[in-house]
Amino acid sequence: MDIILVVNAGSSSLKFEVLSVEGDLSKLLKGQMEGVGTAPRLCIKGIGGEILADHQHSPSEVPDLPAAMRLVGDWLRERHDGRLVAVGHRVVHGGPDNERAVLINEKVFADLERYVPLAPLHQPNNLAPIRAILRQRPDLPQVACFDTSFHRCHSAVADHYAIPERFYAEGVRRYGFHGLSYEYVASRLSELAPEIAGGRVLVAHLGSGASMCALLAGRSVESTFGFTALDGLPMSTRCGQIDPGVILYLLDQKGMRPDEVQDLLYKASGLKGLSGVGSDVRALLESPKSSAAFALEHFVHRIGLNAGMLAAALGGMDAFVFTAGIGENSPEMRKRIAVKLEWLGAKLDLERNARGDVLISTPDSQLRIYVVPTDEELMIARHTLATIGT
Repeated sequence: MDIILVVNAGSSSLKFEVLSVEGDLSKLLKGQMEGVGTAPRLCIKGIGGEILADHQHSPSEVPDLPAAMRLVGDWLRERHDGRLVAVGHRVVHGGPDNERAVLINEKVFADLERYVPLAPLHQPNNLAPIRAILRQRPDLPQVACFDTSFHRCHSAVADHYAIPERFYAEGVRRYGFHGLSYEYVASRLSELAPEIAGGRVLVAHLGSGASMCALLAGRSVESTFGFTALDGLPMSTRCGQIDPGVILYLLDQKGMRPDEVQDLLYKASGLKGLSGVGSDVRALLESPKSSAAFALEHFVHRIGLNAGMLAAALGGMDAFVFTAGIGENSPEMRKRIAVKLEWLGAKLDLERNARGDVLISTPDSQLRIYVVPTDEELMIARHTLATIGT
């Protein structure tokens, strides 16, 4: 059996899925190596949820992502008899030129390293497994699938900042991220709700990273993300939209170093910074502290504001879609956000919302509200298969 391995590497975790390419793509197993470098644990499950492996490792065994990749590769070779034909990787930043997935070679890899400063939390970790496989299996096709590609169809007006044109030519522009998620949701809407899939749809990817994307006939026309994955909505630990003057103030008046500012905005802000409690929405909902409630109120407030902005970009809105961890799993947060959409004609059906139905608005709601689970890994597998031409 020919198989594809899909890899999604984070700062301290390595998520992966194995899919069969015999006939239609079908998932065989999925797993995660979490706690890389601190308390590594490998957990692998079959497609039915059965546990295939659950092993704790020492930090010396799995000190970094390449080591995690080697251990996962060893397990797959020992326990799985499929023939690995390619590896597909999620890569957050593809820069201005990558409008689609690409086959990786040394030149492509070097080009992608240039975007590390634009996605310091993600890009180095996305590239680490690629480099490890290039060294160990240079013959094995690897495909980079970009979170920015889906947004490369934006108009120049949408992508420009109001700074001299030479910076745009150098690549300083609004990119947008979470593109693999939005692309998958757009494809699912054509199946789940064909009556609105060709219309004006706002998708909210609400997870540890959070953003919204305006879709017109299934294509991205505007996004809350910009040059980096800091812009737009407040996130678990990232600040979201912030006045550039605040950055200048921190550098000039507070004497902070650029790396200190970077750590503040990427790792100590957002829900974590506002609440002083943590970044997990479930914990914040349960916390008795007023700062936790305020952090969630701020999160919902900013989503409402950005919904208005994106509705303006679309010239109106036919549907609103929740996806990703918070959007898919938190009826309470969906309810709070729906209140902010009432001026757009939204009416939430509380029973449907509590059940997590696909359609959670009332029959007379002018704005339809949906919950559509995302599947970035399947999207990566599709792009990988198309890129290698199998």
